[in-house]
Order: sequence, then C-alpha cells, then structure tokens
Amino acid sequence: MSGKLLLIAAGGTGGHMFPAQALAEAMLARGWRVKLSTDDRGARYAGGFPEMVKVEKVASATFARGAAAAKVLVPFRILGGILDAIVSQLRDRPAVVVGFGGYPSIPALSAAWLLRRPRMIHEQNGVLGRVNQVFARRVGKVACGTWPTTLPSGVDGVPTGNPVRGAVLERAAAPYIPPGDYPMSLVVIGGSQGARVLSDLVPAAVALLPEGLRANLRVAHQARDEDAARAAAAYEAAGVRAEIASFFSDIPRRLSEAQLVISRSGASSVADISVIGRPAILIPFAAATGDHQTANAKGLVDAGGAVVVQEKALDASALAGHIAAILEDPHKAETMARAALGEGKPDATARLVALVEELGGETQ
Repeated sequence: MSGKLLLIAAGGTGGHMFPAQALAEAMLARGWRVKLSTDDRGARYAGGFPEMVKVEKVASATFARGAAAAKVLVPFRILGGILDAIVSQLRDRPAVVVGFGGYPSIPALSAAWLLRRPRMIHEQNGVLGRVNQVFARRVGKVACGTWPTTLPSGVDGVPTGNPVRGAVLERAAAPYIPPGDYPMSLVVIGGSQGARVLSDLVPAAVALLPEGLRANLRVAHQARDEDAARAAAAYEAAGVRAEIASFFSDIPRRLSEAQLVISRSGASSVADISVIGRPAILIPFAAATGDHQTANAKGLVDAGGAVVVQEKALDASALAGHIAAILEDPHKAETMARAALGEGKPDATARLVALVEELGGETQ
C-alpha cells in the first residue's frame, strides 16, 4: 500500500486513544497509511481503530505502578522498547509521528527524536501529562485539546480542541430549549473515578430545590453500580423522576435535550458539552493529576458557559443554589448555552489533520 506513513503513539486509556482513533480515521481517508504504536494494555483498547491500522506493540513501563523490584526493571523495558521502535522506523520510515500521551508513547516518540523524524504531541487536558511534559520541548508542534494549557516556558501550543465522537457532532449546536414551567432535563455525568460525591450530593441538592422546580425536573444520572440504589432512593424521596445507570449509550442525545448538565470536567466531557452547547456546573475530580480537571474547566468557565465548584467547597445547599440560579433564570441559561457553544471545537480533528500534513510536507 502506497502513501505517507503516520505513526500514532498512544497509551491505554480512552482519553489518549479516542483522539488518536479520530486522527487515524481522518488520515486514512486522506490516503495516508497509519500505524499505532502501543503496549499490550493499549492494544486491548485499540478495537475501535479501523482494520487498516496496523498495531505495533512495543515494550514500555511506568514507575507509577508495580512493586519495587518491578520498578527497577522499568528503564530497561523502556530502553528495549526504544531500540525496537528505532528498528521499526528505519524499516518503514514514518512521515510524521504523533504522540497522544501515556507511557506507551515513549518508545515511538524517543525513536522519532533520535532519528529526527517530524513529530508532534496532542495533550487532551489543560495540564500536560508526565510523558508529554518530557517531549514538549522535543517536538515540532504541541497540539492542545484544552485551551489555555499550562506549558513549559518557551513552548508554544496550538489550540486544536479535542476530537469528539460522530454522535456528538450530529448534535452539534442543537437548538437549546431554555428552562421554564414545563418538564426539564438535568443530566449528571460523573465518570468512573470519584463519582460517589456526585451520587451523594446531587440528589441531596435536588431535594432542596423549590417544590415547583422539583416537580418539573427529569434527571438522568450516570452513577457507579455501588452508588445507584442509594441515589435512586434519594431522588424518589425528593419526589423527582430519575433514571440511574452506570452507562448511557445515548449521552449525546441526552445532552442535546438537557436544560442543565452537572459533570466532572474530564477533557472529553468538556468537549462534548461545548460542541453541543449546554449550561454546565462542573465539579473537577479533586484527585486528578496536577489538578488538570480544574484546568480543563477554565476556558468554559471564563467564557461564561459553566460554573465550577470545587469538591472541598461542595455541599448540598451550595449546589442547590447553583442549580436554581440557572434553572430559574431562562435568560442566564440561554446566555450560558451560547457561551458554551462558542468554546466548542467541532473541527478539532480537522485541525489535527492540518498540523500533521504541515509536518508531513517537510518530508519526502
């Protein structure tokens, strides 16, 4: 198969792999060949990539996990992975190498740096992950999914946005129905980490809302299995209709129909909320590395599209006040929806494609 080769290097979490997949699909459509460099764990998350993407497993490791004896071997595993990546890139020279973060991206990016191949990184969050911090000064472009992004001194970032799913793009800029004296939808998405606080406090806050407001509320609440029964009982006691599930497959539709969203501020969640354009109350995950979820929320909050509430300042009464302030003021809610939409980057994948092709134009 002819065509320039794009080598994508990514770790094994959805936050790294989804934008990588979006770029892979777009570059294949433009006639490029695409390979994915990852480790065994990352390969298990690569099922959504097109079949035409060749997956190359490389040895890598992290100091963050494992026993002390295993950590002693980490540098040797990484070095072995780098050597394998060098051989691979000499055999089939990539026109561009793009890293999406995570320790499995170390070998391919290191080899590209040593071989002086055009290279870039994409950071999903408002704070660079550990691996991207290392390579930020060693690449030609730093694409930023969240803007502003905290970058090392002297490093310039290119705000591209975070690619969103096709189902989200189908709902992009869906007309917003402001709150009023009729059934209203409240969507609560907590993510898999630290969601218990939302399952405890959001139902308690809803119970404190004025009776007329509660009567109109319909809640869709994404909760962990162990928290679902407790949250459901709390909503029922408050007289509020609620649908509780550990996963909603139709989140884009639910977001488009919502009057208000309460969410963690993971990079993908913020991207979805802004591309569709909905008012939000964002509660950053307090234990996120480098407090990156607070950084993720900054652009949306500064634009007026969201309110951010830190966990340490969160109680049912304060949260109820924020909910009421939005749902009892249609003009405020509409203004927030427009502001959120203004922060959306539905063309994030196209922006990444442009950077790759710009770098790829430097190679023959």
